[in-house]
Amino acid sequence: MAQAGRYVINLDLRGHGGSERPGDARYDLQAYVEDVRAVLAQLGTRPVVIATADAGSIAAVALEQDAVTLAAGLVLMDMPGMANPGTSSTSDDSGCDNRALDQFQAAAWAEQMKDLPGKIGIPVQIIVSSAFAQEAQRFAAGFGDAELVETEETDQTQSRGRAELLNGLILDFLERRQPLSPPEYRTGSDARTLRDALGCFATGVTIVTAIDGDGQPVGLTANSFTSVSLDPPLLLVCIANTSGSAATMRTASHFAVNVLQIGQQPTSNRFAGKKEDRFASTPWSPGETGAPVLTGSLSSFECAHEALHEAGDHFILIGRVLKASFEPRRDPLLYFRGKYRRLHFA
Repeated sequence: MAQAGRYVINLDLRGHGGSERPGDARYDLQAYVEDVRAVLAQLGTRPVVIATADAGSIAAVALEQDAVTLAAGLVLMDMPGMANPGTSSTSDDSGCDNRALDQFQAAAWAEQMKDLPGKIGIPVQIIVSSAFAQEAQRFAAGFGDAELVETEETDQTQSRGRAELLNGLILDFLERRQPLSPPEYRTGSDARTLRDALGCFATGVTIVTAIDGDGQPVGLTANSFTSVSLDPPLLLVCIANTSGSAATMRTASHFAVNVLQIGQQPTSNRFAGKKEDRFASTPWSPGETGAPVLTGSLSSFECAHEALHEAGDHFILIGRVLKASFEPRRDPLLYFRGKYRRLHFA
């Protein structure tokens, strides 16, 4: 969440996690609810409350009244009765006895929640395993416009995969229901508007390389790159007619496309410029076709010239892939709205 530009406050339930055991020894539902409401009341802005399992029960009850003044939204994951195996327990690392929560789950859940749906009045997202779809649908129906998301992932041992899935679902919900800034659409038919609109399509970054007629390596940075076909194996890149390497790329019998990883941003800048000796500071080696392959790239494709099509101020170069290689553990260098970016979840 923080990497996506969101401010995050992580709350421990009293006597749980890093929290001290409460002096009044209260572990009942009402004590937890009072704690949550007290924290929300002190914040300068209304947050989106995200809670899982037992904490979701507490958050929902805490927002039963005055939700619109305390929070901007509510995300509930793996609610009691609809949780994945292993999400609830009777004790935690602090040694706190959670029997109050278990009793709440077993007896008071239905009583506390039966009239709650429909009263909250803020956007609600409910995420639950598909194994509990029927229970979740009955529960979500009471919220009116609550968004119910069913996931297939139920194995809690696959924590990284599930965390990525949940992060993606929650961020999508936040961007639609509580965006960081109000949407401001710009329209027009001028070149600047078109360029900015096209920049909204996030891409990877590549460096296209070849050997010129004098046997020297040439290359340029390009992000207009895509696969074309697997049978036969074809890909394409779009190259500006004004590029200093355009003449070589038009006539070279072979070329290589090097997809850059996050650590190669300086290399991307170097090959996008016009003055610096691009290959002098860039580790590379000749590929099987002779085209330069940049050392350390995320992936590389060595190609034979298949076809060329004129396309306005660019030309489309299609290559037949003769060899492909890749490094599966690195993250890609991304480009979006005129700036380099990185993955939120890596």
